[in-house]
Amino acid sequence: MERFWQQCIFNYLRCDPEDHYFLLTESPLTAPENREYTGEIMFETFNVPGLYLAVQPVLALAAGYTTSKCEMTGVVVDVGDGATHVVPVADGYVIGSSIKSIPLSGKDVTLFVQQLMRERGEHVPPEDSLEIARKVKEMYCYTSSDIVKEYNKHDREPSKYIKQWRGIKPKTGAPYSCDVGYERFLGPEIFFNPEIYSDDFTTPLPSVIDKCIQSAPIDTRRALYKNVVLSGGSTMFKDFNRRLQRDLKKIVDARILASDARLGGEGKTQPVEVNVVSHPIQRFAVWFGGSVLASTPEFYAACHTKAEYEEYGASICRTNPVFKGMY
Repeated sequence: MERFWQQCIFNYLRCDPEDHYFLLTESPLTAPENREYTGEIMFETFNVPGLYLAVQPVLALAAGYTTSKCEMTGVVVDVGDGATHVVPVADGYVIGSSIKSIPLSGKDVTLFVQQLMRERGEHVPPEDSLEIARKVKEMYCYTSSDIVKEYNKHDREPSKYIKQWRGIKPKTGAPYSCDVGYERFLGPEIFFNPEIYSDDFTTPLPSVIDKCIQSAPIDTRRALYKNVVLSGGSTMFKDFNRRLQRDLKKIVDARILASDARLGGEGKTQPVEVNVVSHPIQRFAVWFGGSVLASTPEFYAACHTKAEYEEYGASICRTNPVFKGMY
């Protein structure tokens, strides 16, 4: 890791680490010891004057996409290529005990698209099939509202919905083409019906988000439902946010109906507002949020300084203050 940072700082950023404060990010559920190692390397090896270690979902929220007033309470649904986390944040603090992670991510969508194309017998060069599946996923996949309707649409008008993928075989240079059909909507569907992909994990993403919010403190739940923020490249599928909002709202409404039925009409529960926030930069939300925070004057006050490190040691990196005075 030290070698990697060295490469980044000196060869790519071309800066002297002794002149700059650093903002580094870490994924949720990282052991606190990792922060200490990070602090040690940054202060001892690179001699940085200040360091701030931010949790990625907090940065995704801090990008403040929807309004000028940034809302620091919400659930961040971070779907990357290798991991998916659902992280509730209240007033800028991560509610650690309620974090949920699921073993489905962008890589699984790619593998599923590859598997569907292979099973259908498309003539894809084997050495290129994973790369082609990834490109098909990024270019053609979308989220459907109803699988059965989508199947019918494809069967009725194949010329309209089935796309052609054209490429050149890397070894022989011969051109080839293959159809891109059902996998266009079946790829992203694994987040909503995981059983079509594997039997190991069968809880849909909306249910995981609901469980995550239900396990958070009761006074934060309404605010969390109101601000479900998407982050990461695998949330970029067309209509992903709409489908997620619809399925989550169904779960919440069913629970309210059940509780009203139990009370027997003694008092109606207030409806819960469910809102899934989508925005143009959600793919780079963490990076964008980090750059927003690091360019504020409060950033320098929140950082751990070299002097603090020398006095108290690496343990200071375990806690990082939240930007309170920002908004």
